Amino acid sequence: MAEQPAADRSSSLNPAILLVDMDSFFASVEVRDNPSLAGRPVLVGGSGKRGVVAACTYEARRFGVHSAMPMATARRLCPDAVILGGDMSRYAAVSRQLHRILRDVTPLVEPLGLDEAFLDVTGSTALFGSPRAIALAIRERIDVELSLRCAVGVGPSKLIAKLASREAKPTIADGVVREGSGVVVIMPDEVRGFLDRLDVGALFGVGPATASALARLGIERVADLAQMDPEILVRHLGQSQAYALVALARGQDDRPVVADQVSKSIGHEETFAEDVSDREILGQRLRRQAVAVSGALRAATRRGRTVTVKVKDSSFRTRTRSHTLSSGIDDHVAIFTVAGALLAAVDVDEGVRLLGLSVSNLEDGSNPVQLRLSVDGEENDDPSSSAEQLQQDRAGLEDAVDEIRARFGRHALGSASSLGADGLVVPAQRDVPFGPAEPSQEIQEP
Repeated sequence: MAEQPAADRSSSLNPAILLVDMDSFFASVEVRDNPSLAGRPVLVGGSGKRGVVAACTYEARRFGVHSAMPMATARRLCPDAVILGGDMSRYAAVSRQLHRILRDVTPLVEPLGLDEAFLDVTGSTALFGSPRAIALAIRERIDVELSLRCAVGVGPSKLIAKLASREAKPTIADGVVREGSGVVVIMPDEVRGFLDRLDVGALFGVGPATASALARLGIERVADLAQMDPEILVRHLGQSQAYALVALARGQDDRPVVADQVSKSIGHEETFAEDVSDREILGQRLRRQAVAVSGALRAATRRGRTVTVKVKDSSFRTRTRSHTLSSGIDDHVAIFTVAGALLAAVDVDEGVRLLGLSVSNLEDGSNPVQLRLSVDGEENDDPSSSAEQLQQDRAGLEDAVDEIRARFGRHALGSASSLGADGLVVPAQRDVPFGPAEPSQEIQEP
C-alpha cells in the first residue's frame, strides 16, 4: 500500500467515504486497447444524427466536446475526431475487474454505473492505512493492473466524496489539459469552505430545471442556498426537495454506502435513425428487445412481474404503458406477448423516435415457476394468461438454450427471427446504447 504522509489528517475521518471515478472510461478503454489512438481526439457514441457522445478523451474536450452532447455538435466542434460505436460487453468486463480491486479494500462498495463507485473504508484503515493512503493505493492498482486512470474523492459523506473526486480530475484551461491531483481529501472542518465556492448545480438533484428555478430566486451558489430557510423554497421546489437541497448545501448528508444493491428493473431501448410508424417494423424491434431483456434477466437470475413499453414520438412526447402479471416471467416470448399488446394500444402514426422495453417488480428467478391449471376448452385472449402459460411451458427450453449459449457463445443458437443478412445475431441488453450510427456504419441487429 502507498505510504502515508506525516501530515495526513485523513486518519481521523469517521465515517471515511471514497468515490472512485474512472477518467473518460469508455474512451480510455478504447485507447488502451488500440495504442494508435493515443493522443488523438476519440469519441465513443452513436455516429448518426441522433447519436450522443458517451465518453471522449481529453484531447477532444479541448474543443469543447463533452459526454451527453449530440454527436452532430461534437463533429462540428472537433471534425478530426475518431468516432467509435463502443462495445458495452468489453466495458462491462473491465468494470468487473475494477470492482474486484475495490472489493479487496472493503465489502462496502456501491457501484454507480460501470465506471464509478462509492466505498466506505471506515473499517479498513486498521489493515490498509489512512483513507488517503487507501485512495492512493487504489489509483496505483488501477494504473498497474488495468492500465487506466481514475480520480478519487475522500470525505466524511457521499456528497463530499463525489464533489472531491471532481476536483481531483484533470482540467482544461485555454485549450491546455492540466493534470489533476488524482486524490482530493476534504476534512469535516473544510466542508463549509469547500461547498461555499461551488455553483448549486454541483449538488445532487440539481439539474437544469431546478438550477433555473433557484436562479430566479437569486440563488446561484451553494453558499446562497445554505443560508435559505427551506420553508421559503417549498412552494417553488416542493417540501421534500427544498429540505433535501438545503441540507446538502449545509454539508448534511448521512446516506450510507449500500453494497450489492439489487436492480429495480432491467430494460433496453433503441433510438431510430429515422422515425418509424410501420407497426410490423416496431414489432420486430420490440421482439429483439424482449430477447435482450430476457437474456439480462436470466443472467441475473431474476424474473419480473411488470412489463413496460416506452414510446417517444417525433415531437419528443414520451408515453409509457405497463401491465403487471400475477407471477414473474423471464422468457422472451412471454415478455413479448405482453409488450406487443401494450404497444398495440399506443398510437404510432406520428412516427416513433425511440422504443423501449423494461421489466420491473423483480423477484428471485431461481424459485420454481408457479404452475397454472387450464380448463379444457377454455379460451383466453388475456396476454397475462398467455404470458404466464408460455413462461411455464418454455422453462425447460430456455434453460437448454442458456446452456448451449454459455458453452458456444451467445450467437450459437437463436430463433428464426434472429436471422439477418449476416447470419444469426442474438441481441443483448444495451446493444447500440448511444443512439443510431450513420446508415453506412449502423450496427446490424437481427
